[in-house]
Amino acid sequence: MSNRFFLLFAILIASTCLDSAGADRPHIVLVMADDMGYGDAGYTGHPFVKTPHLDAMAEAGVVFDRFYAGAPVCSPTRASVMTGRHPFRGNVPNHGHYLRPDEITIAEALKDSGYVTGHFGKWHIGSVQAESPTSPGGQGFDEWLSGLNFFDNNPYLSRKGQFEHIKGPGSVISMDATIDFLKKCKDGDKPMFAVCWFPSPHDPQAELPQNIPNADSLYSKDTKKPGYFREITLLDEQIGKLREALRELEIESNTLFWYTSDNGGLMAESSGGRARKGSIYEGGLRVPSIIEWPAKFQSQRVTTPAYSSDIYPTILPIAGAKVARQPRLDGIDLAEIISGAKDTRPPMGFWHNHSSGQSTKSDQIIKALMEAQKAGDPNPHPERVLKNVREFPKFTDKDLKGHSAWNDWPWKLHRIQKDKKISYELYHLVDDPMETTDLSEKEADRVTEMKAALETWQCSVLNSWSGADYAK
Repeated sequence: MSNRFFLLFAILIASTCLDSAGADRPHIVLVMADDMGYGDAGYTGHPFVKTPHLDAMAEAGVVFDRFYAGAPVCSPTRASVMTGRHPFRGNVPNHGHYLRPDEITIAEALKDSGYVTGHFGKWHIGSVQAESPTSPGGQGFDEWLSGLNFFDNNPYLSRKGQFEHIKGPGSVISMDATIDFLKKCKDGDKPMFAVCWFPSPHDPQAELPQNIPNADSLYSKDTKKPGYFREITLLDEQIGKLREALRELEIESNTLFWYTSDNGGLMAESSGGRARKGSIYEGGLRVPSIIEWPAKFQSQRVTTPAYSSDIYPTILPIAGAKVARQPRLDGIDLAEIISGAKDTRPPMGFWHNHSSGQSTKSDQIIKALMEAQKAGDPNPHPERVLKNVREFPKFTDKDLKGHSAWNDWPWKLHRIQKDKKISYELYHLVDDPMETTDLSEKEADRVTEMKAALETWQCSVLNSWSGADYAK
């Protein structure tokens, strides 16, 4: 108890006794893969994929054994990271939807508290046009080199609204820009907050590892989807590059570096649960998650469940950031769970397939914007500046369509509504992690209790989506 108690005490002191210049506050780097499942790493037991740098990070840092993405697809999870809220609350029910400027983002909160902020890689929760309040710049980032959606080799990207065609693998470009930001700002008078959102291992998976001979044939004998695992190994190389850069810049000790993924993987066999990306079952939500912060955290494994909405409320106290009018959060501060002072948490709600996704062809759109910018022509995509973020739809308690779930560990209740037909499934995730044995009939009283909690939460989410949380 004593070691964990003093660790928690140190964290609390660090977050409340900061000097005005912020010299004692950590630098913070958030890195996220696009479609990497829980089981798709060496340290999680994958039979052939090579991830030596993630393995080393896991050996040195805090490993979450049961970490969930906020949604089974990309844009909603990114919104949950940015706000600490379920993504529907901020207008992101599926991929391609824009996060409302009314939301308070982690970048805005840290910037207001004295951090210099940067975003690099995939955005996919807004525009990348400089004039848009939904762009990385509009949502709190000082520096940004960002794509609208996933991208692969030789991408078209936006550098603070200036559009560029950059040669090279997209994930390497994203990490190099992140490291350049850290180098540029290291000797400034502000702590740094950097977000690197990789565009891989999303399809089409044409990027190759940079440091492996004959990389184009890597894993070809092991799987029908070798490109997926090649890009995971490429990501791993970039993690190694970042860890080395932190050491070379002599900021490793006081940098909080958090790695995770935006949804479950593309291979159900190694997803860490039932199904895969796109599903509310465990395989669509469970993802790898590791934190390194050598100055504060020792090597350990956390078995208490956590999810991407917890990132915002965990980071803000550590950074000494305060939000005057904080809308309702779904995530919690994980400090006491990491320290071992607590081993339980409030239930987590998930919801998908309420609304359709929206297509976002990143290279095609940004190329058109770049050509118009160079020619001095009008914006060819004015509809992409705001989309529907100024609309506030109204809902009733009848609008609970789609697939939702209530994770009240170790129990998980599914509510599946197709048209007017509603069904429920209940699983005990410790005894049945693959969700194969439905206990809803045997545990009827538990279903009744969890159903009420889930539907109350869903109505709260819809109320937020309607705009009720914003100051008038």
